[in-house]
Amino acid sequence: MVDNFRRYLFVFRYNLYAGLTLGCLQMQLGVICSIGIWTFSVAKSQAVQPHQNWKSASELIEQVTKANPESTEQHSKLKTLNLELSIPLPYRLELKPILIAAPENFNPGLRLPPALPKPLQNSNQPTTSTEPRTPDAVLESIDTDYRYDTDNFGQTNLFIEPTAQFRLRNGNKIFFKTGFDFFEQPGIESITNVPLQVGWQGKIGQVTLQTAAGVDIFNRLPTALNLNAKVELPISPAKVTPSGRLRSLVVLSGNLEQGPYKSNARTLDNQITAWRFGPDLYWQIDRDTSLFSSLRLGSYNDGNSEVQSFSRLERKFGQFSLAANLFTWNYDRDLERTSGYFSPQDFLVYNAEVAWEGDITKFLRCRLAANLGRQRLKGEFDNANTYQTRCTVKLSPNIEADLGYSFSNVRNQDTGESAYSGNSLAGQLRVKF
Repeated sequence: MVDNFRRYLFVFRYNLYAGLTLGCLQMQLGVICSIGIWTFSVAKSQAVQPHQNWKSASELIEQVTKANPESTEQHSKLKTLNLELSIPLPYRLELKPILIAAPENFNPGLRLPPALPKPLQNSNQPTTSTEPRTPDAVLESIDTDYRYDTDNFGQTNLFIEPTAQFRLRNGNKIFFKTGFDFFEQPGIESITNVPLQVGWQGKIGQVTLQTAAGVDIFNRLPTALNLNAKVELPISPAKVTPSGRLRSLVVLSGNLEQGPYKSNARTLDNQITAWRFGPDLYWQIDRDTSLFSSLRLGSYNDGNSEVQSFSRLERKFGQFSLAANLFTWNYDRDLERTSGYFSPQDFLVYNAEVAWEGDITKFLRCRLAANLGRQRLKGEFDNANTYQTRCTVKLSPNIEADLGYSFSNVRNQDTGESAYSGNSLAGQLRVKF
């Protein structure tokens, strides 16, 4: 499926602009595809979201947070890694397949297994309970992701994608995602996209499985299928300190993704699709130190192939943190001129990150970060810097919102001698029921 793969590194993918037009959607979704996935064995690792990569806020961290409010720091860390890692990308969506493995999109996706159903009573025993019957499905939350990217070459992308999550009576979960996406680029007629997707999450023993499938509907392009799958296996159980903070944890996961490559309007206009697969390794070394590592192999319908790798080591010092990021990216062929997507044959980015995160008020928490490093493209080195800010507002016990801004000069296209810069405004609105 994939030819010869090579090395490559950390890239930023930011583009967006939009003429906000929200229309009514009619959801007609097909049945979720059964996807067989492999299970991995031992190893160590940890750190970063995204993505996806379904939902960054893990149930494990939520439980730890409830036990000790001070551990909100760790919860927030896992939940907002898209902005923390400062690596832009055209299609970061925590509850969606990620068709480019930029560092900001990786998320260990840790979560506790869903609550196990109560043992079934013997059908021969009379039941005297007067409790109401549990509904087959209960709406738990609606999370709306939004992202607006622009760069200094006129490329703009907009994503507005809500996802409704339901918990079934047996503890499994199902997801319904839709939304509105907009892509604009000089010389290309603008493209709008309505994604429709159904997902399922459940457990088999200690293994957590996630699958999703759906369609992407475009205003002037053929409808395209999309799917993703993820299998998560804890290598060592979570350990928590007496104060309620996560102390250690090792999780290994395998990922499979397929769908339209939503890099920009030109890539969509050329109807580029991609398969991606590979493992993630998450290691909480101690309560203040974490490591995350990921590998992705990709195969495109234009005959191209890629290898991506990303690693992040982070250490916290109270409200401050230091991190080192390394990203490599290598394609078999450079097809940017014909297919429209950034496809470097040798791209490397490394940087150091300094960040602060803390509570401004009871309902407002913010994070500031700066990444300073270097990037190499075609053997030429240049500075690679990113500046980010993100704030979380708790509007009520059941409603909170994230809003972040990022500026970066890390390339997501080959601009020759011209300097590149990208801006991104991203966030999420979370409503719990």
